[in-house]
Amino acid sequence: MYKINQGVILAAGLGTRLKPLTENIPKAMLPIQGKPLILHHIEQMKKYGIREFFINLHHLPEKITDYLGGGSAFGVKVFYSYEKELLGTGGALSAFKSALGERFVLAYGDIFTSLDYQKFMDFDEKKGGAGSVVLKKTDHPDDSDLVTLNNNGEINKFYLKPHKDSLPQEIFGMSGIYILSGAILNTIPLNIYCELDHRILPEAVRNNMPIYGYETTELAEDVGTVDRYERIVKRFQ
Repeated sequence: MYKINQGVILAAGLGTRLKPLTENIPKAMLPIQGKPLILHHIEQMKKYGIREFFINLHHLPEKITDYLGGGSAFGVKVFYSYEKELLGTGGALSAFKSALGERFVLAYGDIFTSLDYQKFMDFDEKKGGAGSVVLKKTDHPDDSDLVTLNNNGEINKFYLKPHKDSLPQEIFGMSGIYILSGAILNTIPLNIYCELDHRILPEAVRNNMPIYGYETTELAEDVGTVDRYERIVKRFQ
């Protein structure tokens, strides 16, 4: 059975869209079902064999490090990088280049998910591309990064927010969950701000490094605004 044992959780963001909830707490520490969002990520990935976690920090970093420590209390290992200045969703990975293996899972810290990671890993193994992205039909396309796929399931075009043009009918939202390869990691510059969705992945596609779209209806919800966070909290009360 195909296994990936490393996961990256991006948790450095300021949580601007979640204010005032994030004035005294990082967004990845917001509670859902009585536990921090970041712990939901760790527990969900751990179910499928991921035991090493790499977390980037910036806003109120001690709130996360004091809670998770080195990870032993949760049966995992946790490693951190602190960004004095935010490096973006792509640049954040540069701090972990020497530690990450040939394949790793990455999740944005403001996603709440019950994704079956084994099915996602199996899909990625079968496709054998440079990476895979969890895709969903979205009910908020206006503020989502969107893609279309070719007949082979490869991403062939990115529609990045803000959207100025009309959108195709068969379009998917990127859910903020990925499997990435060492080949993608090697394209990321050291300690320079860059975005995964807006630079790294589009460049990979332009350079004939196939990125595949994994379509799912499983729960993978952006909770990065107050309304969306409160909706998830109410759903699981």
